[in-house]
Amino acid sequence: MNSPALPYDDIQGTILRGYRVDLARHFILSVSDKAAAGELILKLVEGRDGLPRITSAERWLRKPNSFLNIGFTCPGLKQLGVGDEQLASFDPAFQRGATNETTAGIVGDIDASAPGKWIGGLANGKQVHIVLSLWVAKDPALLESLSARLRQAFSGAVSELSAHDAQALPDNQVHFGYRDSIAQPTIAGAPPRKCPAPDDQAVIATGEFLLGYSNEGKGVYSVQPPELSRNGSYAAFRILEQDVAGFDAFLNEYAAKASIDPELLAAKVCGRWRNGNPLTLRPDEAGATLPTSQLNDFNYVNAQPPQDDTLGLKCPIGSHIRRNNPRNGAVVGTDSAHHRIVRRAMPYGPAYDPEHPSAAARGLIGYFINASLSNQFEFLSSQWNLLSDFVKSATAPGNPDAGNAVFNISGEDVFLGVNDAADSSFTLAAPGRGGKNNTVLQGFSRMITTRGGAYCFLPGIGGLRYLARLASG
Repeated sequence: MNSPALPYDDIQGTILRGYRVDLARHFILSVSDKAAAGELILKLVEGRDGLPRITSAERWLRKPNSFLNIGFTCPGLKQLGVGDEQLASFDPAFQRGATNETTAGIVGDIDASAPGKWIGGLANGKQVHIVLSLWVAKDPALLESLSARLRQAFSGAVSELSAHDAQALPDNQVHFGYRDSIAQPTIAGAPPRKCPAPDDQAVIATGEFLLGYSNEGKGVYSVQPPELSRNGSYAAFRILEQDVAGFDAFLNEYAAKASIDPELLAAKVCGRWRNGNPLTLRPDEAGATLPTSQLNDFNYVNAQPPQDDTLGLKCPIGSHIRRNNPRNGAVVGTDSAHHRIVRRAMPYGPAYDPEHPSAAARGLIGYFINASLSNQFEFLSSQWNLLSDFVKSATAPGNPDAGNAVFNISGEDVFLGVNDAADSSFTLAAPGRGGKNNTVLQGFSRMITTRGGAYCFLPGIGGLRYLARLASG
């Protein structure tokens, strides 16, 4: 695939770069004065008056101590002066917004996760206009001083509905104990990653993550006005609370039912051991953590039987990583390259101590970035995380008696599924026709609850200047 020469200085950095920092604060803002908000945006673009500057994807010789990026909801763009006819050109999901009833049904934000129960003013999508995110390398004092400057600049322009902090756990772990930040799509034209985890998956077309470039379908996502239609992207901002005690209880109870070790069950539902090693490469035990160059270098289907996992005997077809990226597995419709997303999320809340458990809220907060909320974030959420019939009929090479892939997946994603105890299901596959030897775990509850969200548009730097002029004029 030909990689376009991207103008990194016109692209918000978080789209193409993982900052790998320890601290973050996400401000949820509502525009109170249009013209003043426009002036605030321009100050942030230029880094004036002692304010942190919006971070672009430009290469740096020395890593900055802080990073700042900004996204706008559909009501936020309208508040700044983008017209209804122009907004009608934006992604349909973005127009609906995260709190819309249809949106909630698509992504599984129901019951305890319903938008009406969200925190920090996010329940009222009409008043949520801006999500401003500040990342800081290590220094809590710097986070506070920069936040103080921002809050002073907010006065008279925007009102702060809430702020949500995140703090990295050791070894890039999440609260469920897994090492995170391992697999990200390789985007055509993006800056090379400092510590790449190579794999044999195809490079993903630029237009899957940036407006104005060719995507995997050979089309181009675009919006009106033209000033906003290049180098921007969309993001689903999410606050996802993890029930760590509930997950530990699930592992102990259902590992006993399946007669396997709880750590093996933890690996099966994720697709990786907690140290990050993929089951496809380490099916029997976690072992020492593989080198970075190997952690993501695998596929599920291989013509050579020893390397093949078409049936999910090593890595279950319904595991979290396999649902969200089937790689070269056979799925209904287009392949996984058409539905990749960039994940920029960090843990929030105190580390969980099983010896001294607390009820403190803890989970993940951040962005799921893509050029089409409908075809990427919502597709993954609804078609692959909440359903099990997206898998095509497939048998292992040279051994049809071992079974068929369609019988070796059930239920929803253990982590991101709705998973009501009345009908939840997860399949541990074993060789045999029609899944006759499979072990099916049933009756478990939801592990992650949505506590907040917003659908954001991340304009290019030129687009931010356009919005600033539009609002100020």
